[in-house]
Amino acid sequence: MKKKHFTLTAIDDISDLLTVPEGENVEFKEARNAYKFDELVRYSCAIANSGGGIFVLGVSDRRPRKVVGSNAFSQPERTRNSLIEKLHIRIDFQLYNHKGKRILVFEIASRPFGLPVQADGIAWRRRGDSLVEMSQDILRKIYAETGHDFSGDICEEAAIADLDEASIEIFRKKWIEKTGNTRLKELSVEQLLRDSEVLVENGLTYAALILFGKHSSLGRFLPQTEIVFEYRSTEASGPAQQREEFRVGFFSCYNRLWELINLRNDRQHYQDGLFVFDVPTFNERIAREALLNAVSHRNYQLGGSIFIRQYQNRLVIDSPGGFPGDITLDNILDRQSPRNRRIAEMLSRCGLVERSGQGMNLIYELSIKEAKALPDFSGTDANLVRITLNGLVLDKNMLLLISRIGNDRLGSFSTEDFLVINSLFYEQKIPKNLEGRTKHLVDMGVIEHISRNKFVLARAFYEIAGKTGARTRYVGLDRDTNKELLYKHIKENGATGTPFGELQQVLPGHSRSQIQVLLRELKVNGKIHAAGKTLGARWYANS
Repeated sequence: MKKKHFTLTAIDDISDLLTVPEGENVEFKEARNAYKFDELVRYSCAIANSGGGIFVLGVSDRRPRKVVGSNAFSQPERTRNSLIEKLHIRIDFQLYNHKGKRILVFEIASRPFGLPVQADGIAWRRRGDSLVEMSQDILRKIYAETGHDFSGDICEEAAIADLDEASIEIFRKKWIEKTGNTRLKELSVEQLLRDSEVLVENGLTYAALILFGKHSSLGRFLPQTEIVFEYRSTEASGPAQQREEFRVGFFSCYNRLWELINLRNDRQHYQDGLFVFDVPTFNERIAREALLNAVSHRNYQLGGSIFIRQYQNRLVIDSPGGFPGDITLDNILDRQSPRNRRIAEMLSRCGLVERSGQGMNLIYELSIKEAKALPDFSGTDANLVRITLNGLVLDKNMLLLISRIGNDRLGSFSTEDFLVINSLFYEQKIPKNLEGRTKHLVDMGVIEHISRNKFVLARAFYEIAGKTGARTRYVGLDRDTNKELLYKHIKENGATGTPFGELQQVLPGHSRSQIQVLLRELKVNGKIHAAGKTLGARWYANS
Protein backbone atom coordinates (compact mmCIF):
# COMPACT_ATOMS: atom_id res chain seq x y z
CA MET A 1 0.00 0.00 0.00
CA LYS A 2 1.25 3.47 -0.86
CA LYS A 3 2.11 5.53 2.23
CA LYS A 4 0.08 8.66 2.92
CA HIS A 5 2.33 11.68 3.12
CA PHE A 6 1.12 14.74 4.97
CA THR A 7 1.53 18.17 3.42
CA LEU A 8 0.75 21.73 4.37
CA THR A 9 -2.20 21.64 1.96
CA ALA A 10 -3.73 18.76 3.94
CA ILE A 11 -3.62 20.71 7.22
CA ASP A 12 -6.76 22.84 7.54
CA ASP A 13 -6.44 23.67 11.24
CA ILE A 14 -4.43 22.84 14.34
CA SER A 15 -6.64 19.87 15.23
CA ASP A 16 -5.59 18.21 11.97
CA LEU A 17 -1.96 18.77 12.89
CA LEU A 18 -2.33 17.26 16.36
CA THR A 19 -3.81 14.03 15.00
CA VAL A 20 -1.12 13.36 12.39
CA PRO A 21 0.70 10.14 13.35
CA GLU A 22 4.45 10.51 13.85
CA GLY A 23 6.59 8.26 11.67
CA GLU A 24 9.12 8.31 8.86
CA ASN A 25 7.34 11.23 7.18
CA VAL A 26 6.41 13.34 10.23
CA GLU A 27 8.52 14.64 13.10
CA PHE A 28 7.37 16.70 16.12
CA LYS A 29 9.70 18.71 18.34
CA GLU A 30 8.80 21.03 21.21
CA ALA A 31 11.75 23.41 20.61
CA ARG A 32 10.26 25.90 23.06
CA ASN A 33 13.17 28.35 22.87
CA ALA A 34 15.53 27.15 20.12
CA TYR A 35 16.51 24.22 17.93
CA LYS A 36 19.82 23.30 16.32
CA PHE A 37 19.88 24.01 12.59
CA ASP A 38 22.20 21.04 11.89
CA GLU A 39 19.67 18.76 13.57
CA LEU A 40 16.87 20.23 11.45
CA VAL A 41 18.98 19.57 8.34
CA ARG A 42 19.50 15.90 9.26
CA TYR A 43 15.83 15.26 10.06
CA SER A 44 14.76 17.03 6.85
CA CYS A 45 17.23 14.89 4.92
CA ALA A 46 15.77 11.71 6.47
CA ILE A 47 12.18 12.83 5.77
CA ALA A 48 13.07 13.57 2.14
CA ASN A 49 14.66 10.14 1.77
CA SER A 50 11.48 8.48 3.06
CA GLY A 51 9.29 10.22 0.47
CA GLY A 52 8.79 13.69 1.95
CA GLY A 53 6.65 14.98 4.79
CA ILE A 54 6.55 17.61 7.53
CA PHE A 55 8.72 18.72 10.46
CA VAL A 56 6.73 20.44 13.23
CA LEU A 57 8.18 22.71 15.92
CA GLY A 58 6.12 23.82 18.91
CA VAL A 59 4.14 20.59 19.48
CA SER A 60 5.01 17.78 21.90
CA ASP A 61 5.95 14.49 20.27
CA ARG A 62 4.16 12.24 22.77
CA ARG A 63 0.43 11.62 22.76
CA PRO A 64 -1.82 13.26 23.69
CA ARG A 65 -0.01 15.99 21.83
CA LYS A 66 -0.02 19.51 23.20
CA VAL A 67 0.79 22.83 21.64
CA VAL A 68 3.68 24.28 23.66
CA GLY A 69 4.80 26.98 21.22
CA SER A 70 8.26 27.45 19.73
CA ASN A 71 10.55 30.46 19.37
CA ALA A 72 12.97 28.52 17.14
CA PHE A 73 14.00 30.01 13.81
CA SER A 74 12.59 33.51 14.16
CA GLN A 75 13.22 34.11 10.43
CA PRO A 76 11.77 30.95 8.87
CA GLU A 77 12.19 32.20 5.31
CA ARG A 78 15.93 32.49 5.86
CA THR A 79 15.94 29.02 7.43
CA ARG A 80 14.00 27.65 4.46
CA ASN A 81 16.53 29.08 2.01
CA SER A 82 19.42 27.64 4.04
CA LEU A 83 17.76 24.21 4.00
CA ILE A 84 17.36 24.40 0.23
CA GLU A 85 21.04 25.28 -0.16
CA LYS A 86 22.02 22.32 2.02
CA LEU A 87 19.66 19.69 0.62
CA HIS A 88 18.89 20.89 -2.94
CA ILE A 89 15.19 20.01 -2.72
CA ARG A 90 11.96 21.99 -2.43
CA ILE A 91 11.17 23.19 1.11
CA ASP A 92 8.10 25.19 2.18
CA PHE A 93 6.99 26.42 5.57
CA GLN A 94 3.87 27.66 7.35
CA LEU A 95 3.38 29.51 10.63
CA TYR A 96 0.34 28.82 12.84
CA ASN A 97 -0.85 30.71 15.90
CA HIS A 98 -2.76 28.62 18.41
CA LYS A 99 -4.02 30.58 21.41
CA GLY A 100 -1.01 32.84 21.25
CA LYS A 101 1.48 29.98 20.81
CA ARG A 102 3.63 29.83 17.68
CA ILE A 103 3.86 26.63 15.62
CA LEU A 104 6.33 26.39 12.72
CA VAL A 105 5.89 23.63 10.14
CA PHE A 106 8.40 22.86 7.40
CA GLU A 107 7.21 20.80 4.45
CA ILE A 108 10.00 18.73 2.89
CA ALA A 109 9.69 17.41 -0.65
CA SER A 110 10.58 13.85 -1.54
CA ARG A 111 14.10 13.01 -2.65
CA PRO A 112 14.71 13.04 -6.41
CA PHE A 113 13.86 9.88 -8.29
CA GLY A 114 17.02 7.79 -8.38
CA LEU A 115 19.04 10.00 -6.02
CA PRO A 116 19.30 10.05 -2.21
CA VAL A 117 19.35 13.41 -0.44
CA GLN A 118 22.57 14.00 1.48
CA ALA A 119 23.47 16.35 4.32
CA ASP A 120 27.20 17.04 4.49
CA GLY A 121 27.91 13.92 2.46
CA ILE A 122 25.67 11.56 4.46
CA ALA A 123 22.33 10.17 3.27
CA TRP A 124 20.28 10.04 6.49
CA ARG A 125 17.21 7.90 7.13
CA ARG A 126 14.92 7.14 10.07
CA ARG A 127 15.27 3.99 12.17
CA GLY A 128 12.67 4.17 14.91
CA ASP A 129 13.34 7.36 16.87
CA SER A 130 16.93 7.59 15.62
CA LEU A 131 18.69 8.87 12.52
CA VAL A 132 21.15 6.52 10.84
CA GLU A 133 23.25 6.54 7.69
CA MET A 134 21.76 4.71 4.73
CA SER A 135 23.32 1.33 4.02
CA GLN A 136 25.03 0.64 0.72
CA ASP A 137 22.26 -1.84 -0.19
CA ILE A 138 19.60 0.87 0.14
CA LEU A 139 21.72 3.36 -1.79
CA ARG A 140 22.19 0.87 -4.65
CA LYS A 141 18.43 0.32 -4.85
CA ILE A 142 17.81 4.08 -5.05
CA TYR A 143 20.41 4.59 -7.77
CA ALA A 144 18.88 1.69 -9.71
CA GLU A 145 15.50 3.47 -9.90
CA THR A 146 16.53 5.54 -12.91
CA GLY A 147 17.80 2.51 -14.72
CA HIS A 148 21.20 2.40 -16.28
CA ASP A 149 23.32 5.60 -16.21
CA PHE A 150 24.87 5.57 -19.65
CA SER A 151 26.99 8.64 -18.93
CA GLY A 152 28.82 6.68 -16.20
CA ASP A 153 29.71 3.80 -18.52
CA ILE A 154 33.30 3.30 -19.68
CA CYS A 155 34.20 3.97 -23.31
CA GLU A 156 36.91 1.32 -23.44
CA GLU A 157 38.84 2.63 -26.45
CA ALA A 158 38.80 6.30 -25.43
CA ALA A 159 41.81 7.99 -23.82
CA ILE A 160 42.63 11.40 -22.34
CA ALA A 161 44.07 12.36 -25.73
CA ASP A 162 40.50 12.20 -27.11
CA LEU A 163 39.52 15.14 -24.91
CA ASP A 164 39.91 18.85 -25.68
CA GLU A 165 42.19 20.37 -23.07
CA ALA A 166 40.81 23.91 -23.58
CA SER A 167 37.31 22.78 -22.62
CA ILE A 168 38.70 20.94 -19.57
CA GLU A 169 40.33 24.21 -18.49
CA ILE A 170 36.98 25.99 -18.82
CA PHE A 171 35.53 23.39 -16.45
CA ARG A 172 38.49 23.79 -14.05
CA LYS A 173 38.05 27.57 -13.96
CA LYS A 174 34.34 27.32 -13.21
CA TRP A 175 34.92 24.70 -10.52
CA ILE A 176 37.42 27.01 -8.80
CA GLU A 177 35.02 29.96 -9.10
CA LYS A 178 32.25 28.00 -7.42
CA THR A 179 34.25 26.43 -4.60
CA GLY A 180 37.10 28.88 -4.08
CA ASN A 181 39.41 25.84 -3.98
CA THR A 182 42.60 27.15 -5.55
CA ARG A 183 44.26 23.75 -5.05
CA LEU A 184 42.47 22.69 -8.23
CA LYS A 185 44.88 24.90 -10.22
CA GLU A 186 47.78 22.59 -9.37
CA LEU A 187 46.12 19.35 -10.41
CA SER A 188 47.15 17.61 -13.60
CA VAL A 189 44.46 17.07 -16.21
CA GLU A 190 44.35 13.39 -15.32
CA GLN A 191 43.96 14.05 -11.61
CA LEU A 192 41.29 16.70 -12.24
CA LEU A 193 39.29 14.17 -14.25
CA ARG A 194 39.73 11.54 -11.54
CA ASP A 195 38.67 13.94 -8.79
CA SER A 196 35.55 14.83 -10.80
CA GLU A 197 34.84 11.09 -11.32
CA VAL A 198 34.66 11.09 -15.12
CA LEU A 199 37.96 9.17 -15.25
CA VAL A 200 37.75 6.03 -13.14
CA GLU A 201 39.88 2.97 -12.59
CA ASN A 202 38.63 1.16 -15.68
CA GLY A 203 38.90 4.11 -18.05
CA LEU A 204 37.22 7.21 -19.41
CA THR A 205 33.45 7.57 -19.04
CA TYR A 206 31.04 8.68 -21.74
CA ALA A 207 30.35 11.74 -19.57
CA ALA A 208 33.94 12.87 -20.21
CA LEU A 209 33.45 12.52 -23.96
CA ILE A 210 30.08 14.31 -23.94
CA LEU A 211 31.47 17.23 -21.96
CA PHE A 212 35.06 17.49 -23.25
CA GLY A 213 35.37 15.31 -26.38
CA LYS A 214 37.15 16.43 -29.55
CA HIS A 215 35.23 16.51 -32.83
CA SER A 216 37.18 13.56 -34.26
CA SER A 217 36.77 11.51 -31.07
CA LEU A 218 33.01 11.99 -30.90
CA GLY A 219 32.79 11.04 -34.56
CA ARG A 220 34.37 7.69 -33.68
CA PHE A 221 32.76 6.91 -30.34
CA LEU A 222 29.52 8.90 -29.99
CA PRO A 223 28.43 10.65 -33.22
CA GLN A 224 24.92 11.36 -31.88
CA THR A 225 26.47 13.78 -29.35
CA GLU A 226 25.65 16.75 -31.53
CA ILE A 227 23.87 20.05 -31.01
CA VAL A 228 22.38 21.79 -34.05
CA PHE A 229 21.45 25.47 -34.01
CA GLU A 230 19.12 26.99 -36.61
CA TYR A 231 17.71 30.48 -37.00
CA ARG A 232 14.48 30.74 -39.00
CA SER A 233 12.92 34.11 -39.72
CA THR A 234 9.61 32.53 -40.79
CA GLU A 235 7.61 29.34 -40.33
CA ALA A 236 8.26 28.34 -43.94
CA SER A 237 9.99 25.02 -44.57
CA GLY A 238 13.28 24.92 -46.39
CA PRO A 239 16.82 25.91 -45.45
CA ALA A 240 17.32 27.95 -42.30
CA GLN A 241 18.76 31.47 -42.55
CA GLN A 242 21.63 30.33 -40.33
CA ARG A 243 22.71 26.87 -39.23
CA GLU A 244 25.68 25.70 -37.16
CA GLU A 245 26.44 22.15 -36.07
CA PHE A 246 28.48 21.28 -32.98
CA ARG A 247 29.89 17.78 -32.61
CA VAL A 248 32.22 18.72 -29.78
CA GLY A 249 32.23 18.49 -26.01
CA PHE A 250 29.58 20.64 -24.39
CA PHE A 251 32.09 22.91 -22.66
CA SER A 252 33.51 23.80 -26.08
CA CYS A 253 30.22 25.11 -27.47
CA TYR A 254 28.18 26.22 -24.45
CA ASN A 255 28.99 29.92 -24.72
CA ARG A 256 28.90 29.97 -28.53
CA LEU A 257 25.30 28.71 -28.49
CA TRP A 258 24.20 31.64 -26.35
CA GLU A 259 26.12 34.05 -28.61
CA LEU A 260 24.13 32.76 -31.59
CA ILE A 261 20.80 33.21 -29.77
CA ASN A 262 21.79 36.67 -28.56
CA LEU A 263 22.68 37.89 -32.08
CA ARG A 264 18.96 38.35 -32.78
CA ASN A 265 17.73 39.07 -29.28
CA ASP A 266 15.41 42.08 -29.56
CA ARG A 267 14.54 44.10 -26.46
CA GLN A 268 10.98 45.05 -25.55
CA HIS A 269 10.80 48.53 -24.04
CA TYR A 270 7.91 49.65 -21.82
CA GLN A 271 7.45 52.80 -19.78
CA ASP A 272 4.60 53.61 -17.44
CA GLY A 273 5.21 56.78 -15.44
CA LEU A 274 8.28 56.18 -13.30
CA PHE A 275 8.41 52.51 -14.22
CA VAL A 276 10.74 51.63 -17.11
CA PHE A 277 11.17 48.07 -18.35
CA ASP A 278 13.67 46.82 -20.90
CA VAL A 279 12.94 43.12 -21.35
CA PRO A 280 15.00 40.89 -23.68
CA THR A 281 12.96 38.55 -25.84
CA PHE A 282 15.27 35.71 -24.85
CA ASN A 283 16.37 35.70 -21.21
CA GLU A 284 19.93 34.36 -20.93
CA ARG A 285 19.29 32.36 -17.74
CA ILE A 286 16.18 30.74 -19.20
CA ALA A 287 17.90 29.82 -22.48
CA ARG A 288 20.96 28.40 -20.74
CA GLU A 289 18.89 26.40 -18.24
CA ALA A 290 16.80 24.89 -21.03
CA LEU A 291 19.97 23.88 -22.87
CA LEU A 292 21.51 22.39 -19.70
CA ASN A 293 18.33 20.36 -19.22
CA ALA A 294 18.55 19.01 -22.75
CA VAL A 295 22.20 17.97 -22.36
CA SER A 296 21.66 16.42 -18.90
CA HIS A 297 18.51 14.47 -19.70
CA ARG A 298 18.67 13.43 -23.35
CA ASN A 299 18.98 9.74 -24.17
CA TYR A 300 22.46 9.32 -25.65
CA GLN A 301 21.69 5.76 -26.71
CA LEU A 302 19.20 7.06 -29.25
CA GLY A 303 20.20 8.52 -32.59
CA GLY A 304 19.39 12.13 -33.34
CA SER A 305 20.77 15.46 -32.25
CA ILE A 306 19.70 18.16 -29.83
CA PHE A 307 18.06 20.83 -32.01
CA ILE A 308 17.81 24.51 -31.08
CA ARG A 309 15.49 26.40 -33.41
CA GLN A 310 15.27 30.12 -32.91
CA TYR A 311 12.42 32.16 -34.41
CA GLN A 312 11.81 35.86 -34.05
CA ASN A 313 9.86 35.55 -30.82
CA ARG A 314 10.37 32.01 -29.57
CA LEU A 315 12.99 29.35 -28.94
CA VAL A 316 12.27 25.64 -29.50
CA ILE A 317 14.63 22.99 -28.10
CA ASP A 318 14.25 19.32 -29.02
CA SER A 319 16.02 16.64 -26.99
CA PRO A 320 16.04 12.94 -28.01
CA GLY A 321 14.28 10.64 -25.56
CA GLY A 322 11.08 11.33 -23.62
CA PHE A 323 10.90 12.46 -20.00
CA PRO A 324 13.22 10.37 -17.80
CA GLY A 325 12.09 8.10 -14.97
CA ASP A 326 8.67 8.93 -13.57
CA ILE A 327 8.69 12.58 -14.70
CA THR A 328 5.46 13.86 -16.25
CA LEU A 329 4.07 17.27 -17.13
CA ASP A 330 2.09 17.16 -13.87
CA ASN A 331 5.12 16.68 -11.62
CA ILE A 332 7.91 18.29 -13.64
CA LEU A 333 8.41 21.01 -10.99
CA ASP A 334 8.28 18.66 -8.01
CA ARG A 335 10.41 15.68 -9.00
CA GLN A 336 13.98 15.29 -10.16
CA SER A 337 15.16 12.33 -12.18
CA PRO A 338 18.51 12.81 -13.94
CA ARG A 339 18.81 10.37 -16.80
CA ASN A 340 22.57 11.01 -16.98
CA ARG A 341 23.59 11.28 -13.36
CA ARG A 342 27.33 11.63 -14.01
CA ILE A 343 26.77 14.56 -16.37
CA ALA A 344 24.35 16.24 -13.94
CA GLU A 345 26.90 15.91 -11.13
CA MET A 346 29.61 17.53 -13.30
CA LEU A 347 27.41 20.48 -14.23
CA SER A 348 26.46 20.96 -10.59
CA ARG A 349 30.07 20.61 -9.44
CA CYS A 350 31.23 23.56 -11.54
CA GLY A 351 28.22 25.75 -10.85
CA LEU A 352 26.52 25.68 -14.25
CA VAL A 353 23.59 24.11 -12.44
CA GLU A 354 23.06 26.07 -9.20
CA ARG A 355 20.76 23.59 -7.50
CA SER A 356 20.43 20.08 -8.82
CA GLY A 357 17.01 19.54 -10.37
CA GLN A 358 15.87 23.16 -9.93
CA GLY A 359 16.51 24.39 -13.49
CA MET A 360 12.91 23.95 -14.61
CA ASN A 361 11.66 25.83 -11.53
CA LEU A 362 13.94 28.73 -12.45
CA ILE A 363 12.60 28.76 -16.02
CA TYR A 364 9.01 29.02 -14.74
CA GLU A 365 9.84 31.72 -12.20
CA LEU A 366 11.75 33.94 -14.64
CA SER A 367 9.04 33.55 -17.29
CA ILE A 368 6.43 34.82 -14.84
CA LYS A 369 8.67 37.68 -13.63
CA GLU A 370 9.09 38.82 -17.25
CA ALA A 371 5.32 38.53 -17.95
CA LYS A 372 5.85 35.83 -20.55
CA ALA A 373 3.95 32.64 -21.29
CA LEU A 374 4.87 29.57 -19.27
CA PRO A 375 7.06 26.96 -21.01
CA ASP A 376 5.13 24.94 -23.58
CA PHE A 377 5.81 21.20 -23.92
CA SER A 378 3.52 20.58 -26.90
CA GLY A 379 5.09 18.00 -29.20
CA THR A 380 6.70 16.02 -26.37
CA ASP A 381 6.25 12.26 -26.61
CA ALA A 382 7.98 9.03 -25.59
CA ASN A 383 10.89 9.67 -27.96
CA LEU A 384 11.34 13.44 -27.72
CA VAL A 385 11.14 16.29 -25.21
CA ARG A 386 10.24 19.58 -26.89
CA ILE A 387 10.19 22.82 -24.90
CA THR A 388 9.03 26.08 -26.46
CA LEU A 389 10.04 29.32 -24.77
CA ASN A 390 7.87 32.22 -25.90
CA GLY A 391 9.68 35.53 -25.63
CA LEU A 392 6.94 38.15 -25.99
CA VAL A 393 5.70 40.08 -22.96
CA LEU A 394 2.01 39.24 -22.61
CA ASP A 395 0.91 42.20 -20.48
CA LYS A 396 3.06 45.10 -19.27
CA ASN A 397 0.78 45.35 -16.23
CA MET A 398 2.29 42.08 -15.02
CA LEU A 399 5.70 43.79 -15.08
CA LEU A 400 4.21 46.59 -12.96
CA LEU A 401 2.79 44.05 -10.55
CA ILE A 402 6.12 42.22 -10.16
CA SER A 403 7.90 45.54 -9.67
CA ARG A 404 5.41 46.59 -6.95
CA ILE A 405 5.79 43.31 -5.05
CA GLY A 406 9.49 44.15 -4.76
CA ASN A 407 12.68 42.12 -4.72
CA ASP A 408 12.60 41.56 -0.95
CA ARG A 409 9.30 39.75 -1.06
CA LEU A 410 10.04 38.04 -4.37
CA GLY A 411 13.23 36.67 -2.85
CA SER A 412 11.14 34.60 -0.46
CA PHE A 413 8.78 33.29 -3.17
CA SER A 414 8.73 29.61 -4.07
CA THR A 415 7.90 28.52 -7.61
CA GLU A 416 4.40 27.74 -6.36
CA ASP A 417 4.00 31.33 -5.13
CA PHE A 418 4.86 32.66 -8.58
CA LEU A 419 2.33 30.29 -10.15
CA VAL A 420 -0.42 31.45 -7.77
CA ILE A 421 0.27 35.10 -8.67
CA ASN A 422 0.29 34.20 -12.36
CA SER A 423 -3.08 32.43 -12.08
CA LEU A 424 -4.74 35.31 -10.24
CA PHE A 425 -3.36 37.97 -12.57
CA TYR A 426 -4.83 36.20 -15.60
CA GLU A 427 -8.07 35.46 -13.67
CA GLN A 428 -7.55 31.72 -13.70
CA LYS A 429 -8.55 29.32 -10.95
CA ILE A 430 -5.73 28.45 -8.56
CA PRO A 431 -4.78 24.79 -9.16
CA LYS A 432 -5.65 22.59 -6.21
CA ASN A 433 -2.03 21.58 -5.59
CA LEU A 434 -1.14 25.28 -5.08
CA GLU A 435 -3.90 26.15 -2.60
CA GLY A 436 -1.56 25.52 0.32
CA ARG A 437 0.49 28.60 -0.63
CA THR A 438 -2.42 31.04 -0.34
CA LYS A 439 -2.20 31.61 3.43
CA HIS A 440 1.48 32.51 3.11
CA LEU A 441 0.71 35.03 0.36
CA VAL A 442 -2.21 36.50 2.31
CA ASP A 443 0.06 36.97 5.33
CA MET A 444 2.55 38.78 3.07
CA GLY A 445 -0.18 41.15 1.85
CA VAL A 446 0.19 40.03 -1.76
CA ILE A 447 -3.26 38.46 -2.18
CA GLU A 448 -6.62 38.77 -0.39
CA HIS A 449 -9.09 36.12 0.71
CA ILE A 450 -12.57 37.28 -0.35
CA SER A 451 -14.67 34.14 0.16
CA ARG A 452 -14.32 30.40 0.59
CA ASN A 453 -11.58 29.19 -1.77
CA LYS A 454 -11.65 32.50 -3.63
CA PHE A 455 -8.68 34.84 -3.73
CA VAL A 456 -7.66 37.98 -5.60
CA LEU A 457 -4.53 40.06 -5.80
CA ALA A 458 -4.32 42.77 -3.14
CA ARG A 459 -6.08 45.98 -4.17
CA ALA A 460 -2.82 47.98 -4.32
CA PHE A 461 -1.57 45.78 -7.16
CA TYR A 462 -4.74 46.30 -9.20
CA GLU A 463 -4.41 50.05 -8.67
CA ILE A 464 -0.85 50.27 -9.93
CA ALA A 465 -1.78 48.20 -12.97
CA GLY A 466 -4.85 50.35 -13.62
CA LYS A 467 -7.20 47.38 -13.23
CA THR A 468 -9.36 48.30 -10.23
CA GLY A 469 -12.46 47.85 -12.39
CA ALA A 470 -11.40 44.32 -13.20
CA ARG A 471 -10.92 43.65 -9.50
CA THR A 472 -14.45 44.88 -8.70
CA ARG A 473 -15.86 42.69 -11.44
CA TYR A 474 -13.93 39.66 -10.21
CA VAL A 475 -14.64 40.21 -6.52
CA GLY A 476 -18.27 40.99 -7.20
CA LEU A 477 -20.48 43.71 -5.79
CA ASP A 478 -20.58 44.08 -2.03
CA ARG A 479 -23.34 42.61 0.08
CA ASP A 480 -25.39 45.82 0.53
CA THR A 481 -25.25 46.57 -3.19
CA ASN A 482 -26.48 43.06 -4.02
CA LYS A 483 -29.41 43.43 -1.60
CA GLU A 484 -30.27 46.80 -3.11
CA LEU A 485 -30.34 45.26 -6.60
CA LEU A 486 -32.72 42.53 -5.42
CA TYR A 487 -34.98 45.05 -3.65
CA LYS A 488 -35.06 47.39 -6.65
CA HIS A 489 -36.06 44.58 -9.00
CA ILE A 490 -38.79 43.31 -6.64
CA LYS A 491 -40.15 46.85 -6.19
CA GLU A 492 -40.29 47.46 -9.96
CA ASN A 493 -42.41 44.35 -10.44
CA GLY A 494 -45.00 45.83 -8.08
CA ALA A 495 -48.18 43.89 -7.46
CA THR A 496 -47.27 41.02 -9.81
CA GLY A 497 -44.55 39.84 -7.44
CA THR A 498 -41.21 38.34 -8.40
CA PRO A 499 -40.47 34.59 -8.68
CA PHE A 500 -37.21 33.25 -7.31
CA GLY A 501 -35.93 32.22 -10.74
CA GLU A 502 -36.07 35.83 -11.86
CA LEU A 503 -33.98 36.90 -8.88
CA GLN A 504 -31.31 34.40 -9.91
CA GLN A 505 -31.07 36.35 -13.19
CA VAL A 506 -30.37 39.54 -11.23
CA LEU A 507 -27.37 37.93 -9.48
CA PRO A 508 -26.21 35.22 -11.90
CA GLY A 509 -22.91 34.68 -10.09
CA HIS A 510 -24.62 33.75 -6.82
CA SER A 511 -25.82 30.35 -5.70
CA ARG A 512 -29.43 29.67 -4.69
CA SER A 513 -28.52 29.59 -0.99
CA GLN A 514 -26.61 32.90 -1.22
CA ILE A 515 -29.62 34.65 -2.72
CA GLN A 516 -31.92 33.12 -0.10
CA VAL A 517 -29.71 34.56 2.66
CA LEU A 518 -29.92 38.04 1.11
CA LEU A 519 -33.72 37.77 0.81
CA ARG A 520 -34.03 36.74 4.47
CA GLU A 521 -32.02 39.79 5.51
CA LEU A 522 -34.28 42.08 3.43
CA LYS A 523 -37.31 40.42 4.99
CA VAL A 524 -35.99 40.86 8.56
CA ASN A 525 -35.35 44.53 7.78
CA GLY A 526 -39.02 44.88 6.79
CA LYS A 527 -38.36 45.75 3.14
CA ILE A 528 -39.95 42.71 1.45
CA HIS A 529 -42.32 39.84 2.16
CA ALA A 530 -43.12 36.54 0.45
CA ALA A 531 -46.37 34.92 -0.64
CA GLY A 532 -46.13 31.15 -0.91
CA LYS A 533 -43.48 28.73 0.25
CA THR A 534 -40.01 27.58 -0.78
CA LEU A 535 -38.98 28.16 -4.38
CA GLY A 536 -42.57 28.63 -5.53
CA ALA A 537 -42.94 31.79 -3.46
CA ARG A 538 -43.27 35.26 -5.03
CA TRP A 539 -41.63 38.26 -3.46
CA TYR A 540 -43.17 41.70 -2.93
CA ALA A 541 -41.86 45.07 -1.75
CA ASN A 542 -43.43 46.48 1.41
CA SER A 543 -43.28 50.05 0.19
